[in-house]
Amino acid sequence: MADDALPDFLRERLAPELASGALGAWGELQRAAGHKIVFTNGCFDLVHEGHVRSLFEAARLGDLLVVGTNTDRSVAELKGAGRPVLDERSRSLLLRSLRCVGAVTIFADLSVLPTIRQLRPDIIAKGAEYGPEEVVGFECIGEWGGRIERLPMIEGVGTTAILERYRRALAEGD
Repeated sequence: MADDALPDFLRERLAPELASGALGAWGELQRAAGHKIVFTNGCFDLVHEGHVRSLFEAARLGDLLVVGTNTDRSVAELKGAGRPVLDERSRSLLLRSLRCVGAVTIFADLSVLPTIRQLRPDIIAKGAEYGPEEVVGFECIGEWGGRIERLPMIEGVGTTAILERYRRALAEGD
């Protein structure tokens, strides 16, 4: 659903969705205004408590949290058949409605690296299941003085685990 199809009261309260080509200029404007930009990314194909907690944790690290989410095509390539659960428009709307999110961008590449290079965030925040060197962007964030921050994880709350529990419940007739 395009933003212009949303009611005004909702559209007015959403964080902006940034086109990939606008990330560099938007980032420059925000830094010129003195804002520290935090970036995180993921499929977010079924937004859950773990996502919400990590997004709020990431937002605490700076002034503006930019969330990158994959296109439907790239989620399907990364996660397999039946994914994403929610389409990219719905995922973007959900993320943009969270008060901790400053902006959302939808990226089509299987790697988020081109998005990171355009935005040049001060901080890349990712879950603690990744070592700093495993975080996409580790190899370049130091070029502009940025850093990697690892976020706490909640065990058993991932989308894959939730979907597996759901499928078992269906198979058992619950």
